Amino acid sequence: MLLGAIADDLTGATDLALMLSREGMRTIQTVGVPSPAFDPGNVDAVVVALKSRTNPASEAVAMALDAFAWLKAAGAQQFIFKYCSTFDSTAEGNIGPVSDALVKELGTDLTIVCPAFPANGRTIYKGHLFVGDQLLSESPMRNHPLTPMTDSSLVRLMAAQSKMKVGLVAHDVVARGADTIRQAFANARARGEQALIIDALSDQDLRAIGEAAAELPLITGGSGIAIGLPENFRRRGLLSSRAGVVHFPSPPGRAAILAGSCSEATRAQIKAVISAGQPALKLDPIDIANGRIAVDKVVEWAIAQDKHTPLIYSSADPQEVRAAQEVLGRQKAGELVEDFLAKTATELRLKGVRRLIVAGGETSGAVVGALKPSALYIGPEIDPGVPWTLTMGDEQPMALALKSGNFGAPDFFIKAWELLK
Repeated sequence: MLLGAIADDLTGATDLALMLSREGMRTIQTVGVPSPAFDPGNVDAVVVALKSRTNPASEAVAMALDAFAWLKAAGAQQFIFKYCSTFDSTAEGNIGPVSDALVKELGTDLTIVCPAFPANGRTIYKGHLFVGDQLLSESPMRNHPLTPMTDSSLVRLMAAQSKMKVGLVAHDVVARGADTIRQAFANARARGEQALIIDALSDQDLRAIGEAAAELPLITGGSGIAIGLPENFRRRGLLSSRAGVVHFPSPPGRAAILAGSCSEATRAQIKAVISAGQPALKLDPIDIANGRIAVDKVVEWAIAQDKHTPLIYSSADPQEVRAAQEVLGRQKAGELVEDFLAKTATELRLKGVRRLIVAGGETSGAVVGALKPSALYIGPEIDPGVPWTLTMGDEQPMALALKSGNFGAPDFFIKAWELLK
């Protein structure tokens, strides 16, 4: 194994695994930290998917260190800590503490912080994170129910969480290429800076950053930061394959969509499905809490849709989300929905569903945690950062599309199935 990655949620892990596969690395994604006996096979990269984004920092650190220990024992030569391209976190969040712990474990004096993903509109300029043309703090992420992002300065956000001294490598440096970026790393070390926010506006910037980071033991950021890393191993003669992901046939069986994300993108995708005449059932977390809706009844409704692909969703606009949180509490409202959808997924599998789209990072983590595949093969890309995957270790494999809430075009749910025909 050349590259070992630790991702703080499932959809982010899938996004990263797709990026590495597309750049020619044989990659698999595990669900949680594998057992010591797990054999990943003849692969170049393993992405360990955790469910730690909203956990208390101490728990997230412990989970990341367990993943690191497994990857190190498996022979990984370089490590990535992958988090959301919108830096989903709070001042008491996990990104800084996990980065601190991994830097300490590796005994390194410098890492980079780069959540940029230009293909999905996430760019960094002067240390500020943009979502499309909007600053992060002015984007729909300001209304995220668990990690509302109200500051766009990655320097401030990282400094609030990390014990490391935080610096900035601005775009005028990045635009001059890998050698200039490497010199910026040396200058930062001389100033005692340990965590460097790096501007990036394009894939070309990310490739230059990746080349400059060839000797860094640890890299942190979104999946975009991985775009330039495989070429480093290729230059050293350790990687020859240029093959990308291949299409795989859809497992026989029925299909369904589960959506727990309340993001603007997912709500638009739900609207497109409903407008196309597909059957949809909306869940209310208060109804779940009061027992007014049950998993068996929802599954019965879904199976009754016969030739149609049912959509089961809890996604709601910010006002509805806040109303539910005021009654149930922020954490409990989310956990109720995740648990309900995870149980729904397991019951749907028993009823013959073998193709499933899941929207939302926390929801995807809960669903896959309930389905318990040992790992995921990475398949064809539906939209930037979202592939189909195929479960490993199952007698009856399932095709899963695990979508981060913010990712995908409005027609995502509709067009995803075309790749499986």
